[in-house]
Amino acid sequence: MAENSRRDFMGKVFGGWAALGGLGVLYAAKKTWDPLPSVKAAGFTTVDLSAAEPNVLIIEKWRGKPIFILKKTSDMEKSDRDVIVGKDRFLVCIGLCTHLGCIPAYRPAEKDFLCACHGGMFDASGDNIKPPPPSPLVIPPFKVDGTKLVLGEEGPEYKKMKEAGLTA
Repeated sequence: MAENSRRDFMGKVFGGWAALGGLGVLYAAKKTWDPLPSVKAAGFTTVDLSAAEPNVLIIEKWRGKPIFILKKTSDMEKSDRDVIVGKDRFLVCIGLCTHLGCIPAYRPAEKDFLCACHGGMFDASGDNIKPPPPSPLVIPPFKVDGTKLVLGEEGPEYKKMKEAGLTA
């Protein structure tokens, strides 16, 4: 009888060590699956719009993509795609042509974007005005925080645009 209790005790000790080792392996596996801190940090970009000048294109980088931010002048047509920060209206979009992914150039005199690859054009609201681009410039997820724009976070303004089908 004493031999069985010793054997039972040793089995329980060994089982406990095996369970502890299994938990360690699972923890290590989870850590390898989590994104790196640098990747998490790249998910959000904050842009202060208080110093933005009308009709001057600001180009930021978010998740490896160019983001166009344009403070609209009073003579530029208002659009439901405009991002309103305070009393100012802004175009905020991913700066890639929806045709083949080229980067359109902003022409301040004409107040439009020209994709030189195939001649596609977008107005100051990001709407396609000359083919071949099949759709407007894409609006990235954003949140307005005072005079700052947080790219990568879906705020109420973005959700409203998304529900209206204006983001893509």
